[in-house]
Amino acid sequence: MKQGIHPKYYPNAKVTCACGNTFTTGSTQETLHTEVCSACHPFYTGKQKLLDTTGTVDKFKKRTAVAAQKKSETKVKKPRKPRAKK
Repeated sequence: MKQGIHPKYYPNAKVTCACGNTFTTGSTQETLHTEVCSACHPFYTGKQKLLDTTGTVDKFKKRTAVAAQKKSETKVKKPRKPRAKK
């Protein structure tokens, strides 16, 4: 392995879930934050839970509005003059 090109590995990285559950694992980051873990995931608990996916459509609409605004701000290029033939 080449020296100096690999990220530092943390064998006891702390993972914190949105439900409050914490556990340790190996990672290249010292702390991790997740929305769902095995303690609160519907597959493992057997309970139905609505995951927070709201805001996805709002983010998309915001991005398209910004893109449309930037597109309208750009200057219209003049057509090139045809070259004279030799």
